[in-house]
Amino acid sequence: MTDVIAAPPQPRIPVRGGGQFPVRRIYCVGRNFAEHAREMGAAVPTSAADRGRPVFFLKPADAIVLDQAVPYPRGTQDLHHEVELVVALGRDAPAGELAAADAAALVFGYAVGLDLTRRDLQTAAKAKGLPWDTGKAFDHSAPVSPIVPVAEVGELGARALTLEVNGQLRQQGRLDDLVWNVPEILHELSRLYALKAGDLVFMGTPAGVAALQPGDRYRAVLEGVAELDGRISEATV
Repeated sequence: MTDVIAAPPQPRIPVRGGGQFPVRRIYCVGRNFAEHAREMGAAVPTSAADRGRPVFFLKPADAIVLDQAVPYPRGTQDLHHEVELVVALGRDAPAGELAAADAAALVFGYAVGLDLTRRDLQTAAKAKGLPWDTGKAFDHSAPVSPIVPVAEVGELGARALTLEVNGQLRQQGRLDDLVWNVPEILHELSRLYALKAGDLVFMGTPAGVAALQPGDRYRAVLEGVAELDGRISEATV
């Protein structure tokens, strides 16, 4: 069959060492650092048994931003930064529920990214009990660094995740403070979705989320793995 419109290009992320990673879906985890959950006014688990289920939402694959300049989005006056570990999947999950013990085999590599959020739209939707897709799933809402293959990273351990804005530290957390770690999140996602090669998982943000303004420069770092530098441009798209 012939396409009736031109097929849009598939988003791709550079891989350290060569090649590109074609993106299929972007899954995001909410409230995966206890202190961030607290600053958002959500209940904070006090033990593993008290965690309940993780909160998931999605962004479109073409929300990926590779350029340094990120346009300030339309429809908001309160754009927030959320720095996150990004997990890139290089294999399809087997059919059915994925065991946490088998999850590591799916991981191709890691990156650092920003889950940009139109906080005013999200807050208004939450107050009315409505979905908050407009606060999360918008154009240019997922700046991300090049992906580093897992063989070059080794164990994530307690690596630091930080974000500076205009040279000032805004966010800082350690990966061993995640409420749900990477294998647990992939297991939980597999209960709801068929995970495939090309999927990205934004793993949640530590405390310290705050507003970004046009002209701000940011630097996100996943300790010893990846860095992401960029700025918020004056242009609104």
